[in-house]
Amino acid sequence: MAIGFKIDFLWYQVRTPDFLHAFFSTISYNLEENKWGSKYPILMNELYQGKLNWENASKAVEELKLIKEELKKINPEYVVWDIEDISKQPPWVKNISPDITDLSNYFITSDGRDLISVILMALNDSICEKTDVEIINI
Repeated sequence: MAIGFKIDFLWYQVRTPDFLHAFFSTISYNLEENKWGSKYPILMNELYQGKLNWENASKAVEELKLIKEELKKINPEYVVWDIEDISKQPPWVKNISPDITDLSNYFITSDGRDLISVILMALNDSICEKTDVEIINI
C-alpha cells in the first residue's frame, strides 16, 4: 500500500504509511520533547491527521522549514520509526546510504526524492491551487 499527498488532481507519492509515520514520529520525539504537536501544531495535528486546509498551508511551510533546520543538527542514528514503540527499527536497520548525513535528508520517497522537499511542493501547490492537502492511501 502506498501513501501520499493529494491536492485536487495532483499526487505526491511518499512510500508506505509506516514510513510517513516514522517521519512524523522522528519530528515529535526529537524536536517536540515527546509531546506530539506541541511545537509544530499545523503539521503534526492537522496535516498528519489526514487533511490540511489550504489556508494553513503557509504556516505549515514555515514549520517545515524550521523542522528541516533542526533535523540537520541530528545524526541519522536518532531516527524514530514508531513513537509508540521507539525500539522498532527501520526495515533496513542501519544499512543506509552514505549520502544520508543527518535526519533532514534521511527520508527519501519511493521515487528517490527528499520527503521534506516533496511536502514543501505539496504545500506550495495547495497554496497556489487554493485546495486542501490530503493524505491518501492507495
